[in-house]
Amino acid sequence: MKRLYFPVILLLMFCLSSCVDIEEHYNFKADGSCSVVYDFDMSKAVSVLMNLMTDSVRSTPEFGMVKDTTLNFYTALPDTTISKMSVDEVNMAKASQLNVNMNLKKNLMKVSLNHEAKNIADLQYYLEHISKLSSAGGVNAITKNSKKNTAFDPQQLISGEDYYVYEITAHKFYRIIDLSKFNAFLKRTASTFAMAKAMLIETPYKVVLNFAKPVKKIDNPKAVLSADRRRVTLQTNMDDIIKNPSSMNLKIDF
Repeated sequence: MKRLYFPVILLLMFCLSSCVDIEEHYNFKADGSCSVVYDFDMSKAVSVLMNLMTDSVRSTPEFGMVKDTTLNFYTALPDTTISKMSVDEVNMAKASQLNVNMNLKKNLMKVSLNHEAKNIADLQYYLEHISKLSSAGGVNAITKNSKKNTAFDPQQLISGEDYYVYEITAHKFYRIIDLSKFNAFLKRTASTFAMAKAMLIETPYKVVLNFAKPVKKIDNPKAVLSADRRRVTLQTNMDDIIKNPSSMNLKIDF
């Protein structure tokens, strides 16, 4: 199963991630664990990009498949990636689930990556390593086959969120953008953002953090705190983030 459609998922998820609706959800629990969900809705981008695909590409079995399934992230990774993974990376992947709802002919493409972090250390490790592992999970291999079929260069468009620096404890969640890494990200995805803008594709970005205890302090003026002080919501878009990267900085004490 993974050999048939996982490369297509990775291509759209990690190479076109600057043309999607992105939502991050964090649910911190009283026992110190935390569930993390990355939701990628690429449906709007797919509706535009499918018009650019050649008939030969649209007629391939991969683009004709319909999927609505959940699979363990580890089992979805290529063997070449698994063979290079550390023990910690293997455990991280095995604790993550990939949900896929795909029907490209109907312009439907939604992917969710879910992870259950057992504790704060597990959460920080996940946030610092999932981008690298995901990008290594097939994009390089896809590039060899996709360049001849599409106007996009997947290797150039890899966009993982590796530009954040995290500091997480039992009473705080800090996430600060590393400007040097963010500028490098913008440099290698500049053509993608320009293309998305030309096609009038919006890039909404939403972060929701639910806490088991009330938030004491938050320093981002754009972040909205719920009435019970247990939920923080930050809503923006990639255009605004590019203009002001610090708008995504979060320092939350709870």
